[in-house]
Amino acid sequence: MQFIITLFSLFAIASCNNAKSTKAIKSSEKNKTEQSAKKNNMSTNTNYEVATFGGGCYWCIEAVFQRLDGVEKVESGFSGGHVKNPSYHAVCSGTTGHAEVIQITFDTTKVSFAEILKVFFTMHDPTTLNQQGNDVGTQYRSAIFYHSEAQKNASEEIIAALNSEKAYPKPIVTEVTKFDVFYKAEDYHQNYYNDNKTQGYCQFVIQPKIEKFEKVFKDRMKK
Repeated sequence: MQFIITLFSLFAIASCNNAKSTKAIKSSEKNKTEQSAKKNNMSTNTNYEVATFGGGCYWCIEAVFQRLDGVEKVESGFSGGHVKNPSYHAVCSGTTGHAEVIQITFDTTKVSFAEILKVFFTMHDPTTLNQQGNDVGTQYRSAIFYHSEAQKNASEEIIAALNSEKAYPKPIVTEVTKFDVFYKAEDYHQNYYNDNKTQGYCQFVIQPKIEKFEKVFKDRMKK
């Protein structure tokens, strides 16, 4: 619990320090936000923002972010590689360079990018290189594929703060890279936990993460 308190305190400080620069950058990112919303079949309302994260198996973080208030859409897929339109099996081979990621569309009037980051860094281990639990390989790396300078600045600032305060036993290895392209995974990977709750991986790996999310972020859950 002390770790969670420290983590949340650092996010509060970083969010405050980054507020002015974020406001200035947002106006220049208006058109990019509109384009991202269109691509995700959402309204062109500029309150919508897109974020792309890798935090191990995308089934896990998809299930978590689906439950966060303000998140309008979550898709599982791949980013950060060098092969066009990769399949799940190709990515699992470790030869395409992609990370398993989720791409989320969220309403900034309900949840901020800083809060999104808080959930991201709480719900996976950002200190294990190319690994989350028993899932090992470059496709399981911790990564933030930023869509704007505001997202980049916020991500780098909180990582620096967490490392400075030694919030984790080891340094954070989360990759912070400019977003290029998102390839949506096959249909059976979408909404995986909700559709397969009795499957072993869902029960023993994903369910404990959801229970942690419900405990730590109970005030931020969808009704």
